[in-house]
Amino acid sequence: MLANEMEGALANAASEPEIKAGHSTLLMFAEGLNLQKIKLMEQALSQQLNVATYRVLRMKGMTGFAIAASVERLTDRDLRETLEVLANTHSVELCLFDKIPTLSEPGLLLMDMDSTVIAAECIDQIAILAGVGEQVSKVTELAMEGKLDFAQSLRSRVACLAEADESILAQVRDALPLMPGILNLVQVLKQYQWKLAIASGGFTYFADYLVDRLELDGAVANRLAIVDGKLKGTVVGDIVDAQIKANTLAVLAEKWSIPHSQTIAMGDGANDLLMMNAAALGVAFHAKAIVRTQADVAIRKGGLDALLWVLVARI
Repeated sequence: MLANEMEGALANAASEPEIKAGHSTLLMFAEGLNLQKIKLMEQALSQQLNVATYRVLRMKGMTGFAIAASVERLTDRDLRETLEVLANTHSVELCLFDKIPTLSEPGLLLMDMDSTVIAAECIDQIAILAGVGEQVSKVTELAMEGKLDFAQSLRSRVACLAEADESILAQVRDALPLMPGILNLVQVLKQYQWKLAIASGGFTYFADYLVDRLELDGAVANRLAIVDGKLKGTVVGDIVDAQIKANTLAVLAEKWSIPHSQTIAMGDGANDLLMMNAAALGVAFHAKAIVRTQADVAIRKGGLDALLWVLVARI
């Protein structure tokens, strides 16, 4: 009922009945979103954006609703930092975009694994069981913030695991916490003939398990060297770094005949930025500040299926 009332109020507030060609879309969604907060966002952005129309978005399987505003840009300035401040100050998700993939046509979603598909960093969990948790987590944090070269940091962290028992991996795998919303996201995208895959700087032991568990279409990750039931403290072959993640997007899109305009990359760390830039839409999910202000859109709170609000804004 609240959505119906808001739809009527917003229709009266906007002067034009349809979204204009050439306008951008400002998407707003949050738990407890209301008319007062929507109008507050409009007022706060009045020097940068002029609202033409509003639409109330609803989707089967998603609770609540989102608001899509057709807006005219009044400045050429990049507004991502402005949106970041407003979103954090008022606890509302704000996404501004011009062109996005459409849910109604097949596409590709390539996701990071740790802290994206799952609510954990596998290497940190392995390190805790191996007794080197604090040492490894500090390096992980620096790598996520982009303060260390990813390949170098991964080798350093994996080296700390030398001689750890292989059984630790099974303990971590059996306790993996799925990110809220992942099951719904997979189910809905599969209904629309989308392909979903993982590109991870983590490990195949977990990525391949998630492919089977979630019925994903593939995964690229690093393989830990294991000899006689012990971790050797090294990675087999080339490390899956930021560039390989970006390359994976192009390879999979070609493999499945998906046009670039229908590709999305989602992640949380600095090593995901090249992959995001390679996609038609780069999505920062529960990400570090350096990633949120460089991605096309950011989802700061809520589950992975919040991505569906972005896609349904095109329909």
